[in-house]
This record gives sequence, C-alpha cells and structure tokens, in this order.
Amino acid sequence: MIRLNIIVEGQTEETFVNKILGPHLGTFNVFVSARCLETGRKCGRIFRGGMISYLKAQKDINLWMKEDKGGDVRFTTMFDFYRLPCDFPGFEEAKRKSDPYKKIEVIEENLGIDIASYRFIPYLQLHEYETLLFSDIDKFHHYYIGQNTQLNKLKRNVIGIVNPELINDNPNTAPSKRIIKYLPFYEGEKPSAGPIIAEHIGLQKIRSKCQHFNSWVSQLECLNS
Repeated sequence: MIRLNIIVEGQTEETFVNKILGPHLGTFNVFVSARCLETGRKCGRIFRGGMISYLKAQKDINLWMKEDKGGDVRFTTMFDFYRLPCDFPGFEEAKRKSDPYKKIEVIEENLGIDIASYRFIPYLQLHEYETLLFSDIDKFHHYYIGQNTQLNKLKRNVIGIVNPELINDNPNTAPSKRIIKYLPFYEGEKPSAGPIIAEHIGLQKIRSKCQHFNSWVSQLECLNS
C-alpha cells in the first residue's frame, strides 16, 4: 500500500482529486490525500488556494514532506502551467521552448531537482484544470442545463482543436477564459461545476484526450508496483 499526498492549486482540483482521481487510484492500492496550497497565515489562520509564488509552493511542499516522513508516502503536485509564477525553477529555460510539452518537461524536471526527494513526483497541468473539461464539451449539459445555445458557441470556439492540452495560455483564450466567455457563471462555480462535469466525462475519456495528464496518472497507478 502507498499513501499519496497531492498538493493542488485550488479547491476545484482538490474536489477533482477527492471525487474522481483518488477513488480510481485506490483500486491500485494507492490511497490519496489532497490539500490546497498554503498561501499565507494570519492571526493563527491558514489560508489555502491559489498560486502566489514558487517560494510559497516550495515551503508548503517541504512542510508536508516533513510532517509525513513515512517511507510508504509519495507526494505530487497538480499546479496549472497557466500563469505559473516566473520564479519556478526552469521557468526561463522553458520560455525558450516552442513546444508546450517541452516547456512542461523542463519545469517539472527542475522542480524535481529542487525538491530533491525520491518521494516527490512533480506535475503541472497543461495549461490549466479546465483543459480536462474540453475532452468532451457535450458533458457540460449535465451542469448547465438549458444552455444549448451557449454550449454550441463554446464548441464552435474550439473547432479544429483535437488536443485540449494545446489550448493556449493567452489570458483571453486559455481554457477557463473560453468557458467563462460563454458561461460567465462558471467563474464563481468552478469548485462545483468543474469536478461534476469531469465526473460525467469520465477519467478514461479525459486520459484518452490529454496525454500529459494520462502519463501522470499512469505513473501514479504504478506507485505500488
């Protein structure tokens, strides 16, 4: 049995891990805990969610690893590449790459070197969580009932894009921005809408469309081997 602690960027990813990814990995005897990234402390309160800087992410990763030192424990991240802070290790080198997968490879490799533990598996989502939802836009109907016109507009917006992981990181056309353009309520409903839509799409469909995400899940499935 392996315990897997996943440090996620926000509540949407935390719910996705707890409702969808965690139960799946449990069938491989990999038992998951997820918590949002710590962003600050004030008056004894801990604030979580959001990506402010690599230094804060590094501190939170190392803190959890110190708190849970078991040899049967592994750690991984689920951070968005979109708007990733520029102080992440390897960021400048990654900027010089034209292929998004190469960019991710450089940053993940440098992140792994910086944390420097066999228990740590670095992962960045190309380009953000909402990428996964573009694996099957039709499943948005399960949450946005009666929004056929807007959903058809969203589908037309990505005509010709076969690989949802390549939907870009431009502030106006990133995956979440495309959704919000046609379904503005999504911005305030991400933590509930995002995981519900993903659940209806199904993990296998998402994996078939998102190769970098699939590679990460495949690696996590093998942790107990």
